[in-house]
Amino acid sequence: MFKNIISNSFKSYQYYSLKNSSNIFKGQSSILSLQRSFSSSTTKEDPKNCIGDTVLTPHKAKKEINIETLKDQEIIDLLDKGEIQSHNLEARLPHDLRRAVHIRRKLLARDLQKEHQKMLQAQAMMEAAQKSLASGVDPSSIPTVTPISTLDFESSLQNLPLDHLDYSKVLGACCENVIGYIPIPVGVAGPLLLDNKPVSIPMATTEGCLVASTHRGCKAITKSGGARTVVLQNGMTRAPVLRLPGVIRAGELKQWIENQENFYQIASAFNSTSRFARLKNIKVVVAGRLVYLRFRSSTGDAMGMNMVSKGVEKALEVLQEYFPEIEVLSLSGNLCTDKKPSATNWLEGRGKSVVCEATISGDIVRDVLKTNVQDLVQLNIDKNLVGSAMAGSIGGFNAHASNIVTALYIATGQDPAQNVESSNCITLMEAVNDGKDLYISVTMPSIEVGTVGGGTFLPAQSACLDLLKVRGANVAKPGANSEQLARVVAGAVMAGELSLMSALAAGHLVRSHLKHNRKSEPKPQSDAVSVSHNLPHSD
Repeated sequence: MFKNIISNSFKSYQYYSLKNSSNIFKGQSSILSLQRSFSSSTTKEDPKNCIGDTVLTPHKAKKEINIETLKDQEIIDLLDKGEIQSHNLEARLPHDLRRAVHIRRKLLARDLQKEHQKMLQAQAMMEAAQKSLASGVDPSSIPTVTPISTLDFESSLQNLPLDHLDYSKVLGACCENVIGYIPIPVGVAGPLLLDNKPVSIPMATTEGCLVASTHRGCKAITKSGGARTVVLQNGMTRAPVLRLPGVIRAGELKQWIENQENFYQIASAFNSTSRFARLKNIKVVVAGRLVYLRFRSSTGDAMGMNMVSKGVEKALEVLQEYFPEIEVLSLSGNLCTDKKPSATNWLEGRGKSVVCEATISGDIVRDVLKTNVQDLVQLNIDKNLVGSAMAGSIGGFNAHASNIVTALYIATGQDPAQNVESSNCITLMEAVNDGKDLYISVTMPSIEVGTVGGGTFLPAQSACLDLLKVRGANVAKPGANSEQLARVVAGAVMAGELSLMSALAAGHLVRSHLKHNRKSEPKPQSDAVSVSHNLPHSD
């Protein structure tokens, strides 16, 4: 009998666990309405459809309820009934977007609290049944005490900021189902003398020592005469994957595209989709009867993924006129390559390919960086070159380029996920001038940045772009602002590399982290900390 009780209790617990997990997204709650409304949409994937009015088929169309005059609880009741959808609150409350976010937060906190309490109750029932089996006591004589949850989701959400954000700039552009925003500290490194102009570098990060260390690198470079950059190439890529009936037609398609006159025809169609998109080349890769076409295009001051994708769709229309049997399997076939490590980006580049260099005087190496030229050069070989080679690295021949790239990307409204390929970097060091001075360079073949589009127009991110004097499009010379931002990224990375490698060579890494990356008593940051010459950051 007791085994049956345990078995039934366990099955009940399993059922509830599965049901509970499902209800988080499918129950009659805010989370239900998010999932149901998305899955029931009959439109193509489009950010605007995620926040616009719910799509209704003609035979189910019904008059919408004006909810702007309703109380919050009345709106929540309608959400529970499924009469309105949680993801659609901004569209239904267009004159008070903050209220839409606030209601969604209340709904989320309530439903999380309910589901968590139900889970605790199911666990208590299971524990009582197990005690009954172990003791041989009648299960009915063992009281089931459901513990009260110590989690308070509503209080937790109070720590997620709600006010002081213009949600109209987020709506339909940056995020859906908004419940608030995350504030991240922004520090400034520099100024860095870059191409004979001083640049102050905004960095958004929660890693102690990162800004201070980059600042130290900027100081060493600037005191030594500054850094110089060159942009080797500029072009965003997109690579659809096509399927042909067989390898013969796949080979014929490759030859057709590589004919110059045919390329001009494709480029004409591609370029017609934008004022700024200009197709530069197409790399054709064949695998069996699959054909991958890596389109590369200039994109003005935009990072350009959407722009290139639009051009590719138009170009494929031309190809299908000559090769009607083409099956377009995906607009992205992973040869692009976006947000994934790849040898293609490392060798052929994507976005902006930038090289930055500087010569650091031996005195500065000794007085500011607290090390010497010979130790730095040897450590760079042993760590960044040999060590990375032994690890089988692709594009990772550096100390921590991704640290600086990510901090700059978050501060300036870039796509942080693109730090994967944008952080491709090889750091080189050598002794020059009879071994007295240090020559350093960073080569970064795939920096993907833009000064228009994405998160660049959000107020805080726009402010950081203003600090760099690159916000928006460059009317006089389209693309110049985004190229300058890529130069800044390379310069900042070189400053970070120089400082961290110096800290490692001098054995200061752990000491500085213990001092500046451990929370203790809150206290004002002294001037001595902000200008310290001995503040490296993590490897």
